[in-house]
Amino acid sequence: MSFRIEGYVIVSADGMLADASHTMPDSLKFDGDKLFFEQALDRAALIVHGRHSHEQQPNSARRKRLILTGKIKALTVDPEMPNATLWNPDYASFEEACAFADVASGMVAIIGGPLVFDMFMDRYDTFWLSEAPQLRLPGGEGCFVGVPERTPHEVLASHGMTPGEPYLLDAEHGVTVTPWRAARRTT
Repeated sequence: MSFRIEGYVIVSADGMLADASHTMPDSLKFDGDKLFFEQALDRAALIVHGRHSHEQQPNSARRKRLILTGKIKALTVDPEMPNATLWNPDYASFEEACAFADVASGMVAIIGGPLVFDMFMDRYDTFWLSEAPQLRLPGGEGCFVGVPERTPHEVLASHGMTPGEPYLLDAEHGVTVTPWRAARRTT
């Protein structure tokens, strides 16, 4: 198996991916970021997320995905989404889940939530961190385990990732996306 693992999240100025009700509010949705995200997912061979995360886009039903859940033991096809595999990482490895989903290579997009992002923290090739600096979500849900005690930047850096140049996605709201890349290991 040969995968390129990429993470995708948009966060508020205080590092939140959702409000206090664990819902991504409309105030954290920006057209430029939505387009960037949708185009990335259209290139993905596989999408990985928890049961509360979903991209809700026109192509969503056609995309292969792994949905993490603690409610099952054996890998199984989601009865409501034939392109989705329900996966409990306590009972099957990521590689076993990929094989079950019939995906052996390509870009794997990790889209959240915090526990899912954390599972792959030492495997990302690139983590695309979109930021909305004019929005705060007090009491919200941090994008990573350890946020807000640490910033998203501190969490990524603590896993050996370094930021590249940010790209402007929404000039009016100052929304950017920064690629955080893992240091290349030499053997």
